Amino acid sequence: MQFTQPWQEVDRKSGHHKTESNLALSAFLLEAVVISLSGVMAPGPITTVTIAKGNESPHAGAWVAIGHGMVEFPLMLFMFYGFGHLLNLPYVKAAISFLGGFFLLVTGVGMFRRSKEVKASPSVYAHSPAVSGILLSLGNAYFFIWWATVGATLISRSVQFGVVGFLIFALAHWSCDFLWDYFLSALSFKGGQFFGRRFQRVVLAICGAIVLFYSAKSILDAVKLVTT
Repeated sequence: MQFTQPWQEVDRKSGHHKTESNLALSAFLLEAVVISLSGVMAPGPITTVTIAKGNESPHAGAWVAIGHGMVEFPLMLFMFYGFGHLLNLPYVKAAISFLGGFFLLVTGVGMFRRSKEVKASPSVYAHSPAVSGILLSLGNAYFFIWWATVGATLISRSVQFGVVGFLIFALAHWSCDFLWDYFLSALSFKGGQFFGRRFQRVVLAICGAIVLFYSAKSILDAVKLVTT
């Protein structure tokens, strides 16, 4: 007959609970990545500007994602400590929508102007990819709404795994942004190399039109929030 010491029984239970916790964390992260990708891959201003910036460098998307992360990581910490409800205040959303719409207006007009140039020179871009990532994130009301709703739910679920679980989730979510934006800019750069300057000008014109659409929508949303 084999006897089990009490400390051995405790170790077995501890190991069992640890395995269950790791499996639960893995399942949560898989779900979080799928949900994050559905938001990241949805067409929007950041996607559009990333493609446009990809005309000048295949690495532009990586820098856009880094700029985006400079806004997103502090925002996730802000929500982790329970201040996410502030993002739902009408005047906060209105201010974000208006400023974002104005920035998109300037960006869209600039893209149209550059699309008419004989040679699309990278030096004429008003903002670097990283700065564009910061400004587009700060001025994107839908980005903040996503975090105040879907993102808040994911963060609240990550808390059950402790600070480490939250940090792993935050890194996993941002990695989705990084990989997708990097892929888009590299694809855009390869297309520009293959099809030439005319292709680049067409891409800029299309991106400019899309950005202007988002600009008008963002400003109209801001007006509705203030007047209703």
